Amino acid sequence: MVITQQDNGEQTVTGTALLLAAAPANKSCLIDATSVMPALAAVPPSALTGTAAASVVELADPVDPQTVLTRIRTAAAAPGPLVLYVAGQLHLDHRQRLLHLALARTTPSTLRYTALPWHWLTGELALRRPDTTTVVLDLVADGDAWGQMRGGGFGVGTGVRLFGRVSPPPPRRSTAVPGYLKTYASIWRDGHRPPLAQLHAQAAGEAGPGDAVFLAVDGGPGSVPVAPRPPVPAARQEVAPAVEARPDAESHPAILAAAQSGRHGEAAAIAAMWESTALRTHGAGSPEALHWLEVRADLARLAQDPGRSCELWMAAATARLARGEVTGTEDVEAAVDRAHHQWEQLGDPAQARALAASLTRLRRAVPGRRPGALEAIGRRISALENVPATP
Repeated sequence: MVITQQDNGEQTVTGTALLLAAAPANKSCLIDATSVMPALAAVPPSALTGTAAASVVELADPVDPQTVLTRIRTAAAAPGPLVLYVAGQLHLDHRQRLLHLALARTTPSTLRYTALPWHWLTGELALRRPDTTTVVLDLVADGDAWGQMRGGGFGVGTGVRLFGRVSPPPPRRSTAVPGYLKTYASIWRDGHRPPLAQLHAQAAGEAGPGDAVFLAVDGGPGSVPVAPRPPVPAARQEVAPAVEARPDAESHPAILAAAQSGRHGEAAAIAAMWESTALRTHGAGSPEALHWLEVRADLARLAQDPGRSCELWMAAATARLARGEVTGTEDVEAAVDRAHHQWEQLGDPAQARALAASLTRLRRAVPGRRPGALEAIGRRISALENVPATP
């Protein structure tokens, strides 16, 4: 559902709020995430965004990570301020050691295919202008995710304001509630509009539990991390450069070292930061921005995320064609070939079907130097049609 509020026809900045509440609809559920949605939906849109004009998008118990990514990407593309509210639960992928946000169909055995990788979210936010994005979290972590989060392996990236609570797993046979976010909604419904740092302090004081970690990084000019009440572990804040930064000779080795050490989220976040810098400095479609887009595509390959890698390689090929590169050039062909190869690695039939149309359009424009590539896509699509959808 999308709600739009405008200010009497006057020219005002329009903010966007994305409300995402999700948890497994099975015995893996740790939090009644969607119980906060009616409370937030009753809040005036302007309170959610802090702007006079606002658009609100609600996602309650989505089932498909690609759909969630598309909604996040659309919201992140909006030019005005963006506030992302997330209620749900974090899990750790044991194979890649990556954090995921569970969705409605997520189970421990299907985590990598049915949950939203956290670095997908942070990667999209990294493309926005610094200090235009705020994330408010009310999350429960499973045992493994809790350990990684406490060890510093969690964040939302540079230039993003962050307020939130992450709680450890609730006692067995019990389900947590998003009380932290419900406190925000209650205050707003009473007509009060305090700054987010003040809201955070009050919600942290009321919500508990005592062993939860409360995160407060106010990324505004001259601001510092906010400590709402002791004991509150300080959130680790990445500091955005004061001037336009340029990648030095150490950037690529550092990214590769992180990826090879299994810190794929960290590697993707660093590359996304440099891509954001290139977009601001040189513009969309520039060779610099394209370079970092392709780095991100290859990092997704190293993270064994062929669907994301395919998407990014297709985006790179499309961007090269849009800037006037001809279909037979080496860079264009390489991008399409790599997208095709990653698509072939997809083991999830639904994800392969979802990407097939875009890949087919690219292959028609860029057949490549190996004969039969377009026909190979057709054969696999036909085979996928006989594979039943996962219930």
